[in-house]
Amino acid sequence: MSTHLPFAPNTPWLAPLAGYSDLPFRLLCREYGAACCTTEMISAKGLFYQSPGTKRLLATNELDQPLIVQLFASEPSMLAWAVNTLCEQGFRYFDLNIGCSVPKVMRQHAGAAMLEDPDNILACAKAMIAEAGRGHVGFKLRSSLASDTSLIPALPLALEDAGAGWITLHPRSAKQGFHGTANWDLLAKTVANLHIPVVASGDLLTAQDGLRCLSQTKAATLMYARGALANPTIFRDHILLSQGIEPTQQTPLELKAMLFRHLHLVEQYGQGTNPVARMRGILSAYVRGLPFARNLRMELCQAKTWDALPQILDHWICG
Repeated sequence: MSTHLPFAPNTPWLAPLAGYSDLPFRLLCREYGAACCTTEMISAKGLFYQSPGTKRLLATNELDQPLIVQLFASEPSMLAWAVNTLCEQGFRYFDLNIGCSVPKVMRQHAGAAMLEDPDNILACAKAMIAEAGRGHVGFKLRSSLASDTSLIPALPLALEDAGAGWITLHPRSAKQGFHGTANWDLLAKTVANLHIPVVASGDLLTAQDGLRCLSQTKAATLMYARGALANPTIFRDHILLSQGIEPTQQTPLELKAMLFRHLHLVEQYGQGTNPVARMRGILSAYVRGLPFARNLRMELCQAKTWDALPQILDHWICG
């Protein structure tokens, strides 16, 4: 697990997506060009107490590289223990989530709640970097808890001084969620202020959005989240656009191949809990643009067994 992280405009990353970016989905995105992936958000406490689901979240293999483990917690000692433990297991790169506003995370004073206490963020950062080494830990930030600019640029600069390897910035406040417009000007200012790479996030729903963001902000690279959930071929399209090649629209048969590939990867590398329900939602998102999507999605949502999923796809998408 020693591959270096790629920071270049033609090396798009997959964002950490709770409930989605498991090993099968990461491998699918890599096949379409994702240059780096991050695990789903993992509780350092869950790791300590050997929570049953944590092992599944950490599942990886030699094809799944380079890989960043995203952790959440608010106690420096707990994060230091988690990083040390994961380093012993062979993991090399880590990220601290300082942006999630889900209530169960906020109640632990983790995620976006950490933005209330920048001094504790720095204590956590130093504890993680002491275990992983300078340059091996990144920090995924929102711009602030409730306003757009109060912690920028001071917090990224302090993290850089502490030994951060990169900063990922979603330039919205945590209170905004995904409402309003991501402040790419704030991203550009952060890039200009730092010497370490800045990874862009926010409002990157298409590959065209991604190239426009990189041009406007001069970020080192970017990570796709909602855009990848809608269609993992966004990574291929991004790379083509970066080469000056206009990507062609995905055909129904190409879409079908992608759907079956995802199903196969889930079968091969583990289905997790309630796989039929999870894949019903994922497949429904993939087919949203088809002319018969409404009826297809309705049938998918009624599927009760794993074998029913490919049968439904075969029925609706011929060839």
